[in-house]
Amino acid sequence: MTGPAIRVLLVDDHAVMRAGFRMILESADDIAVIGEAATGAEAVAAASVLHPDVICMDVQMPDMDGITATRLLVADPHVAAAVVIVTTFDRDDYLFDALGAGASGFLLKNAGPEELVSAVRVAAAGDALLAPEVTRRVIARFTDGSDGGPGEAAAPAAPRPAPAIELTDREGEVLRLLAQALSNAEIAERLFIGEATVKTHVSNVLQKLGARDRVAAVVYAHRHGLT
Repeated sequence: MTGPAIRVLLVDDHAVMRAGFRMILESADDIAVIGEAATGAEAVAAASVLHPDVICMDVQMPDMDGITATRLLVADPHVAAAVVIVTTFDRDDYLFDALGAGASGFLLKNAGPEELVSAVRVAAAGDALLAPEVTRRVIARFTDGSDGGPGEAAAPAAPRPAPAIELTDREGEVLRLLAQALSNAEIAERLFIGEATVKTHVSNVLQKLGARDRVAAVVYAHRHGLT
């Protein structure tokens, strides 16, 4: 390990699940599990004391659900943690509610151990964890006007003309790669530049687009045919 460990708070109402996540995450030499919580309310309280970098958050829990807890944590200026939703249920309402609450990622509990470790690292680096299949559902929701419900199909929306936003050529390249759900590291590799430079470009793109996060930038790029 070359730097400080990524501090993780585990939130799940099943102790066995928390134990499994702890074992997986602590097998990585750059991750440290600093605490556990069994409800959303406990998570909110623990985060203010433990100051984690990443919170792995279940959805269905007693006392306070994970979506509500995420919304409170993201709104708290004293909490800087990225929240990754980790749930058993592959439901669009959970996905969109989680992203709307400010979660940085969405992962199913049947994901492999390496995916969980990667999710924590990605979130800690400030990237949004959007697997390609999740990105497609987000795009379908916000560009087709679909609510993503089971069995619902919507005709692809025609690209809208992009408003006059002055992106540099490099920023345009970064936006197109963001739309492919690439991480900062992957974008850096594609463009042969450093990750710090990519972060600067991403920040500039979000600011110019008036986008709250990478998800909004992805939707913008697809909506305006910039992919």
